[in-house]
Amino acid sequence: MKMTLDLPSELVREMKLRAALEGRKLRDVATEIFRGGLSQSAPQSESARHRVKLPLITCRNVSQELSPERVAEVLLNQEVAWNHEAARH
Repeated sequence: MKMTLDLPSELVREMKLRAALEGRKLRDVATEIFRGGLSQSAPQSESARHRVKLPLITCRNVSQELSPERVAEVLLNQEVAWNHEAARH
């Protein structure tokens, strides 16, 4: 299949030099480079690389509404309790 690509002249020069040094056609060198690039694993999306584990909050009294403010208060109380416990040990 024929295709026209607009490649940087420096890249084309390097590919032509490699083809000449190896006694190969430019087409064959370009095909090898494209296949090599495609065979590399695809980069992960940004969201897949940075997964965040959120804390699990176990509520004893589920009748309370868990507003963002209440969740922040529960987390702060839990952190304070952990720090007090760590200081005792």
